Amino acid sequence: MAALSDDWSTRHSVLANARRTAALINALSGTGDREPQPKPAAEAEAATVAVAVAEVLREYGESEPVELAPDDVVRMRVAALLLREVFAAEDVEAAAAALNRLLAEQTGPLRLTSHGGSAPWHPHLDSHDDAPWDEWFLTSSCLALTVLLWDHQRPPGGLCASLACRNVYITSGPGPARRYCSRRCATRERVAAHRRGQRATDTKSHSHSGSGNS
Repeated sequence: MAALSDDWSTRHSVLANARRTAALINALSGTGDREPQPKPAAEAEAATVAVAVAEVLREYGESEPVELAPDDVVRMRVAALLLREVFAAEDVEAAAAALNRLLAEQTGPLRLTSHGGSAPWHPHLDSHDDAPWDEWFLTSSCLALTVLLWDHQRPPGGLCASLACRNVYITSGPGPARRYCSRRCATRERVAAHRRGQRATDTKSHSHSGSGNS
């Protein structure tokens, strides 16, 4: 059991669970603020999102079979919107308040489970081991984000500062606070800022040149 415990603890650490939360929110995001779609189009999109969500779950160690119905995706999107409030919090007090609301309204009592002996004992906040995907997603995410806030005494995550990106990310480790979900977003914003500055400089230069010729 020691080898199983060590491997399981590595794959299912609090930080890994929190990163899984962010990855699932990002996979589920993108259409929550659009107008309702015709049923066939909505079902086709839900099936595509289900594939992406299943890939995230497998990446973070979920056992097979990983089977998600379109209705599962719809309910998980609702959970993702609730969890985004924690990532959108501007400071630790706001993040704690958002988590306290979710813990009071969306989770059950803390319990321990070993999933019938197939895993080391660990805490859950869902109602039972076979809870629906959305309930498991929301409650396990609340637990991981709560522990990260407790451990680091700061918001457990944030929203990407890039206006072209809606992704959330997990903050962890020492150093200055992150503003972007990835290096790609950070680089894109730096390049865009440089180009805006260059255009402003060129405009100012042309303006001075024109006034000198009048």
